[in-house]
Amino acid sequence: MTSQNVHSILPAVDRDWWRGAVIYQIYPRSYQDSNSDGIGDLKGITARLPYIAGLGVDAIWISPFFTSPMKDFGYDVSNYKGVDPIFGLLADFEEMIAEAHRLGLKVMIDLVLSHTSDQHPWFVESRSSRFNAKADWYVWADSKPDGTPPNNWLSIFGGSAWAWDPTRLQYYMHNFLTSQPDLNLHNDEVQNALLDVERFWLERGVDGFRLDTINFYFHDKELRDNPALAPERRNANTAPAVNPYNYQEHLYDKNRPENLAFLKRFRAVMDEFPAIAAVGEVGDSQRGLEIAGEYTSGGDKVHMCYAFEFLAPDPLMPARVAEVLHDFERAAPEGWACWAFSNHDVVRHITRWGEGIQDHDAHAKLLSALLMSLRGSVCIYQGEELGLTEADIAFEDLQDPYGIQFWPDFKGRDGCRTPMIWDAEKPSGGFSEGKPWLPVPPEHLLRAVSVQEHDMRSVLHHYRRFLAFRKQHACLAKGEIAFHPYPTPVLGFTRRHGEEELLCLFNMSGEPVTVDRPAERIEAALGHGFDSHLGETRITLPAWGAFFARVL
Repeated sequence: MTSQNVHSILPAVDRDWWRGAVIYQIYPRSYQDSNSDGIGDLKGITARLPYIAGLGVDAIWISPFFTSPMKDFGYDVSNYKGVDPIFGLLADFEEMIAEAHRLGLKVMIDLVLSHTSDQHPWFVESRSSRFNAKADWYVWADSKPDGTPPNNWLSIFGGSAWAWDPTRLQYYMHNFLTSQPDLNLHNDEVQNALLDVERFWLERGVDGFRLDTINFYFHDKELRDNPALAPERRNANTAPAVNPYNYQEHLYDKNRPENLAFLKRFRAVMDEFPAIAAVGEVGDSQRGLEIAGEYTSGGDKVHMCYAFEFLAPDPLMPARVAEVLHDFERAAPEGWACWAFSNHDVVRHITRWGEGIQDHDAHAKLLSALLMSLRGSVCIYQGEELGLTEADIAFEDLQDPYGIQFWPDFKGRDGCRTPMIWDAEKPSGGFSEGKPWLPVPPEHLLRAVSVQEHDMRSVLHHYRRFLAFRKQHACLAKGEIAFHPYPTPVLGFTRRHGEEELLCLFNMSGEPVTVDRPAERIEAALGHGFDSHLGETRITLPAWGAFFARVL
């Protein structure tokens, strides 16, 4: 048989799989422990892949599992090509990716390219002198004449973004912890080394990347001071309100135009492999959507970005949703969004937007349906499908250096990182037979998978239903969106793809409402799990209810 004939019988590769995909984020420390050390691992993830596939998602995104001293729990990498022993072996990763692919799941991994651990061999060599082969691989600068840092740049984790090194008698830059020095991507050798890391994981079968802090890759070569930000423009979306990081306009320490050329190089490597995709995290509350537009334009950089608009504490009202989607469309007419309501860095959205709400489950179901109906791809954070709330962690149990630094005004990120709850009858909710690295909140046990499996009205079953509903309607994954002026608290829009058009209504309140039936002929769509009523002239939506109909 000729190679041409072989190729003709192979299934077609869907290079566009990411557009409208639902991606399930796994924080590996907290998902499933397989060896009773209290920390989740790769074998634990592999054991739970059938559960994830059973949800109906398209892909998984795994937060960093690389070799690391764990000062920032894996976001401080000391070996990009190694698996940290607490998570297992490279062979465990290969077994996991093979099982995921067998189950039809794509695998995306979290790459942290803006900085490394100070224990990475690159930095150990770089800090050893001013004249070694890697002396320019990180951002080094002389002090001012009075010994103070080179400029006014601040770290997200508090204080100056500059740390003094007594060997080189220079400062090095760190946007995060002092143990996370920033790489100097103005150096071509650094870029080549990072592209080599990218290729290493692509050759092991990954289907794409989540790129951490994608807009932090480059700094201003002239090290110019950031200007002050007017008080009315400050917000707490990038850093907590108690952090002076919010007092600057971050023109020079990140968001630099040189990043576009590097992202093109990164994309070129991805395009050597079939059906690879990347989503970039844009960590900027001032220019987030604008940057997302730049990074996803032209089809030659990253495929999609998510910004912080829906990860912020701002109340989620109909006008806010429409505003964010319209702003993204204006900023990124060629781009594609990836929306998330929760992740490993922010307060879980059920708590963040849930103050005073009585029907917790109905609220969780409504928010999930809304998220999965917006134009764009979707990230679901582990435990979201159980309706987990933010955990209240005592100071003595805190692990997150960010929370320890700003306690008690900001409690850090541990509250959203507590272990996944599998079985209410087992120790630590079935996460581990050892003492878990973070405590298991007693209230989470009531929401264990084992409890919700037996209740068809549970949040878990709702996620499964709605993910199946989304797959039945291609317009929800890939279609255009048009908003309609329904009275608050109703959010209304249509999604259209090809010949299919779907009307989507959401009652974003705890009281039932009715709205006029549209002038177009419609037919109620079924299978989503909501109990709204289509009358001859009116549509009735229960509290936290939704309605979907085909436009005929």
